Amino acid sequence: MIQSNDKIKCPIEYGLEAFGGKWKPRILCLLAEMDKLRYCEIRSEMVNVTDAVLASALKELINDNLINRKQYGEIPPKVEYSLTEKGKSVLPILQSICEWSKAFSKDSDINLKRCQKCDYKVEA
Repeated sequence: MIQSNDKIKCPIEYGLEAFGGKWKPRILCLLAEMDKLRYCEIRSEMVNVTDAVLASALKELINDNLINRKQYGEIPPKVEYSLTEKGKSVLPILQSICEWSKAFSKDSDINLKRCQKCDYKVEA
């Protein structure tokens, strides 16, 4: 979650705090691809993440207004996650990072796995 204090001095730090890290970009890309997902659906797509880490990442994305959490008044409880307009605005940045990674990984020993989540189309 973005802290409102003097520790963040650079706009890049602000962005990386909001949507950086190992799991937040994956969650954002997954929601871009699938529109709305329940926790269990996100969890099934995210391999090697613990429930505590996933719940924390979702909470931070909600607090930073990058994703919505909609709870329905049903039993059993139903909760859906989706991107906010602010969250959608991050998608071109993530796509640019993906393109950069693809272009420059060819010159190294890094073997990138094709990520279907980067192939979504951003509406202009």
